[in-house]
Amino acid sequence: MIRLTASLVLLPGLGLAPLLAPAVLAQTAPPPLPLMSAPMGLPQLRGGIACPVLQQQVELAVAGEAPVWSITIADASGRTLADLNGDRPRRPASNQKLISTAIALDRLGPDHRLTTELWQLPDGTLRLQGSGDPTMGFPQLRRLAKIAAGSGGSTAEATSLVRLQLEEEPAQRWYPQGWPVSDRDYDYGAPVTRLALTANAIDMSVSDPPGRLSRLLQQELSRQGRRVALEPVPAGTPEPNGSVLLRSEPSESMHHLLSLANGESHNFTAEVLLREGTGSWVPGVYQQRALEWLRAQGLPTDGVVIADGSGLDRGDRVTSRLFTALLLRMAQHPYANNYFASMAVAGQRGTLTSYFRGTSLDGRFSGKTGTVSGVKSLSGRLLTADGPLYVSMISNGSSNPVAVFRQVLLASQRFSSC
Repeated sequence: MIRLTASLVLLPGLGLAPLLAPAVLAQTAPPPLPLMSAPMGLPQLRGGIACPVLQQQVELAVAGEAPVWSITIADASGRTLADLNGDRPRRPASNQKLISTAIALDRLGPDHRLTTELWQLPDGTLRLQGSGDPTMGFPQLRRLAKIAAGSGGSTAEATSLVRLQLEEEPAQRWYPQGWPVSDRDYDYGAPVTRLALTANAIDMSVSDPPGRLSRLLQQELSRQGRRVALEPVPAGTPEPNGSVLLRSEPSESMHHLLSLANGESHNFTAEVLLREGTGSWVPGVYQQRALEWLRAQGLPTDGVVIADGSGLDRGDRVTSRLFTALLLRMAQHPYANNYFASMAVAGQRGTLTSYFRGTSLDGRFSGKTGTVSGVKSLSGRLLTADGPLYVSMISNGSSNPVAVFRQVLLASQRFSSC
């Protein structure tokens, strides 16, 4: 199908408005992404414990709580320095976001932006479609409404009707199946939709995003002297031949999106990145494609369950060996710097700002935290005098997990030369 796009000009009092003469866009494939190097066995982690003294320190740190812990530590060459229950699948909480962001970065690239688009169909009807941009806000909505007001119906009739379709996922797909109902009222449990405004949250979750968007669009178009008839259409409905793209509102940069997910642990962003990275918003499909991507990297996936992209779903199961192997794999990636730069930093940035401040770990550990009821996890890269170490720690029931995190990381620094 050939799509048309209209050039945009700035008109006094109207902002951006479409010219009437459309230009035909050639359908070209996006440039190929750089290829990752061959796994060379590193993500599988080389067998055996290479640092018995560090293994002993890990066991001392968890003390009598060993059954509820999984910990894996590896160096840059893939040697397993220490491992405790590393192959036992556990609930990962927000460490799950490390998987979603790796897939999105690998499949979409660091220059990709999510878009919210306004189309004009051949019969004059307008259609708004999106890809879940979590940075979409009121300024973008006003621009789209202004263009819709100038394009829908005859401009000579100020009260003419604007027919506007809103393309959206069905309500049964707004929440991953395992998200507790009690979480859905809060901003961190906001529904995941394609046409999202302020990430479907204000102080609390917005329970009906299409309804809220419809009301706001009606208000904005009314200010432009227009009446509007809104109609929902299923996501993925193709535009007819001859449709014209009037406006595309881009998201913030991929670095910003990755940092929202990894550094600030924003659930909505992680969910959208998983869907866009796998190329599907259909549960079951994006879950299976995520597993296939992990296997394609040579990562250990025995017992792993991908239920969602954020870790809020209680059905997720991941091993510390997988996380450590994933971190090793991404360290080999052409976009390694983008991936690790998106993470929180101990004592300095994101969800790790208050962790390990004033210790030798301050500014030396970058990673992803995870917290849901009964679960505490931490995975990332520790910079040492002997090179980087890759660490994953998951507790499902520890009484003082942060103290264990600290002990294990400090011990890893001391014995990094193993």
